[in-house]
Amino acid sequence: EVQLVESGGGLVQAGGSLRLSCAASAFTFDDYAIGWFRQVPGKEREGLSCFSSRYGTTDYADSAKGRFTMSSDNAKNTVYLQMNSLKPEDTAVYHCAAGSQSYCSNSWRYWGQGTQVTVSS
Repeated sequence: EVQLVESGGGLVQAGGSLRLSCAASAFTFDDYAIGWFRQVPGKEREGLSCFSSRYGTTDYADSAKGRFTMSSDNAKNTVYLQMNSLKPEDTAVYHCAAGSQSYCSNSWRYWGQGTQVTVSS
């Protein structure tokens, strides 16, 4: 059974950093696009970043550029999201997802359960 499990969330003060992890089981990231998203209750889910395994590129949303960095450890089958200079408005549940294709698109096949990030002012 394919699973994505996020971890690394928590409570941090504004200006602090967190590194989120997304561990995959029953598949490898090599064949999929991998994305990070976040969602605040009552708001639409926001895409933050996407890694295309086909092209070897990573794209970031404007809200993530310059502060968030996506990386991976293929040996551990884990993808990370390093988040720096966190702001209270970054408070959300963060999810990782694997796409239906090896390039970034709007089609996401597998989702993790999410990890809560809370940034205090």
